Amino acid sequence: MRSNKFFYLLFLGILSFSSLYAQEEKESSKELSTVVIEISPYKDLIPVQQLTGKELERLNAHSVADAMRYFSGVKIKDYGGIGGLKTIDVRNMGTHHVGVFYNGVAVGNAQNGIVDLGKFSLDDIDMLQLYNGQRSTIFQSAKEFASATAVYINSKTPQFKEGKKTNLTARYKFASIQLTNPSFRLEQQISDNISASLSAEYLHSNGEYSFRYKRLNLDKTVAYDTTATRRNGDIDAFRIEAGLYGKTANTSWKGQLYYYDSHRGLPGAIVKNNWQSGERSWDKNVLVQAELTQYVSDRYKFQIKGKFAYDYTRYLARDSIEFLENQLTKNLQVDNSYYQQDFYVSAVNLYQITPEWAVSLATDLQYNKLNATREGIGTLFTYPERLSFISAIATSLDLGSFKAQASILGTFTKEKVKNNFQAPDQNAFSPALFLSYKPWENRDFVVHTFYKNIFRMPTFNDLYYTQIGDANLKPEFTNQVNLGAQYQIPIKNQYLQSVSLKLETYYMKVKDKIIAAPTASMFRWMMTNLGQTEGYGIETGLGTTLTFGSLQLTTNINYEFTEAKNYTTINGIKLSAYGDQIPYAPWHSGSAIVGLDYKNWGFNYSFVYVGKRYDAAMNNIERNAVQPWYTHDMALQKDLKLYQYHFKISAEANNIMDQQYDVVTNYPMPGRNFRFILSFEL
Repeated sequence: MRSNKFFYLLFLGILSFSSLYAQEEKESSKELSTVVIEISPYKDLIPVQQLTGKELERLNAHSVADAMRYFSGVKIKDYGGIGGLKTIDVRNMGTHHVGVFYNGVAVGNAQNGIVDLGKFSLDDIDMLQLYNGQRSTIFQSAKEFASATAVYINSKTPQFKEGKKTNLTARYKFASIQLTNPSFRLEQQISDNISASLSAEYLHSNGEYSFRYKRLNLDKTVAYDTTATRRNGDIDAFRIEAGLYGKTANTSWKGQLYYYDSHRGLPGAIVKNNWQSGERSWDKNVLVQAELTQYVSDRYKFQIKGKFAYDYTRYLARDSIEFLENQLTKNLQVDNSYYQQDFYVSAVNLYQITPEWAVSLATDLQYNKLNATREGIGTLFTYPERLSFISAIATSLDLGSFKAQASILGTFTKEKVKNNFQAPDQNAFSPALFLSYKPWENRDFVVHTFYKNIFRMPTFNDLYYTQIGDANLKPEFTNQVNLGAQYQIPIKNQYLQSVSLKLETYYMKVKDKIIAAPTASMFRWMMTNLGQTEGYGIETGLGTTLTFGSLQLTTNINYEFTEAKNYTTINGIKLSAYGDQIPYAPWHSGSAIVGLDYKNWGFNYSFVYVGKRYDAAMNNIERNAVQPWYTHDMALQKDLKLYQYHFKISAEANNIMDQQYDVVTNYPMPGRNFRFILSFEL
């Protein structure tokens, strides 16, 4: 406890030091030279997969989750339809090891650790980025060091053409799944250094679509084969977001307000001829965050950012509840409300010792609290609270052809609960090392490698959820090693503009892996320590750009092979699933994107493939196998300009082969469907 107090005092001291240092330098700030703010100073140290605004517009993607499917190593678990939960897993390490950062600040959920990417619309997104390991900079918060994989969702920053002070974009989308989706974004330049943005979006869908339900007996005879309509997948959601942005020669700052409100049905699993679910969910999410970056001198800069998030969730179950082998009473009505608060503040200091060598210190303080009002279950709620102190010391070396980055992360947590056993305090240190080498100065060929160790605390649900949580659940420890290369092949051809190749190999080992698997309900999960899992994989990528006069063709193809095995033993005894592939980890997966542009026309074709895998039943036997699935999507766009007004019309056809498939067993996905988009820009 004394050591924790010491670190809290150290954190406050660093905040004070940063503030005082800035005040001392303020008087002489006129003497400082202009500093150019760079997004990623070490671009070739850690490869990044990214999709920018134009590429995102071309994809047949409704949400961030849909777009992330095209990154290699990514598995999206989709529980069906517009309103279904959508989570991300990278390299089979688990959803909880993927840090999701919205405009540089972590999106958290201390209750279950699940970030629903389906809540993030693409309308306001300027860039999606995926880093295996971490970003290519040591000037980042401690939370960013604390994830095995990092996903960055960056919203648009106002930009104005010369002589223009107002930007307005309005869109209207409608689709065959009874979807209506109007939205707008307004940007205003207040002064030369200050701008603001306001955006809003409404989404409505009844979520109904036809699907084929076919199941076989163990002897391969047909048990069920029928066509039905997916029910209880409706959604009404509203999002509003406001931003204020400022910059000077030495300072940049931004503040954002985000509000999301939805009422949706939770489409349940199709089991035992149950085609409908009476479960409903109401969500309200409020997020206020701000960030200040100060370039104090040519050698020293610091950043302070923080957020307050308030999440409200109401869960209503009107149908019978059957889980944990029917230990709960059937036909039990459940009406639970959860109130989650998240306070977070971060301070980052970077000092450039020499032009080649830099060091940084990042300290984060986070407080999470969960309250609830519950009906239908007699066990008292635990009202958990968690105080986390995270600190990272890092250094980077840039010698031109050789670059290195090293860090050590300290995580210290303390919890307080009522009406339950309290999980013990946790302290852990996690090292990481990243190396990059460019053998030839005149060739864009880079070899890179990294090692990273990560510690993950169990979530509140893992530890304290009624009849499921276990306060003695062990935290996870993850080790991952990566070796890869990228080559941008020089091309001297009037038609072939560029060719890029990449190859990544990795090995990961997770000790005391926590598996979160849904029961018959999307809202209730069952948590357990698997013990130990190990895996390795190969990721390959090919990108090309060809030009034929006014015609431009771009391609991006990814393929991944992976094995992720369960090596759990209990008292030296191997479990029945020992050596089996872990749930929902396919051996083969891949994607392809082909874009064709001609003057003001645009055509896009995309393909996603996920191979055979096994469901959450653990054992790799045929009855637990989940068959491969793939989708073909196409989109056609047309740009129109009338005076100073810019119009865009898009028509999309998704799953054009009308494949009937499940991403998660018993959660059928939509077949062939269509979407149309009309946008207007001023």
